[in-house]
Amino acid sequence: MADFNLHAPEGANKKKHIVGRGDSSGSGGTAGRGNKGQQSRSGGKTYPGFEGGQMPLYRRLPGRGFSNHPFRKEYQIVNLRDIEGKFQAGDTVDTVALFQKGLVRKPELPVKVLGEGKISVALTLSVDAVSSGAKAKIEAAGGKVEVPAATGSSADK
Repeated sequence: MADFNLHAPEGANKKKHIVGRGDSSGSGGTAGRGNKGQQSRSGGKTYPGFEGGQMPLYRRLPGRGFSNHPFRKEYQIVNLRDIEGKFQAGDTVDTVALFQKGLVRKPELPVKVLGEGKISVALTLSVDAVSSGAKAKIEAAGGKVEVPAATGSSADK
């Protein structure tokens, strides 16, 4: 055999088996679907959890419990180590400034500052939430933390 005469090994390439092309083809008539029943019909599929018409388990069980999902507040996280090199002493760090420096993705979402890393410049932080460790480090460096009052508390009602 020559080097330029390349081909797939015998049996590697098989012809696609086409069903429903007459009785002499070997899979005509019912086309391999058997006789009668839901699976033999076109569009005869069921959905996951289908129990043959019996009331499915997910509908038999009661919906119980409470989910906090609709009330959850999703914060964008920024660490002190990220802020350290990006701002000068005396700067005001707020959500818009963090967005402009590329530290948060969306300026309209709330931001929480965490205390991972060190900070050596005095900054004024005006964000939605600050961890106690981050607050201590900022104030130790001569900075100031301004967190807006929590909205929707029980005292308002």
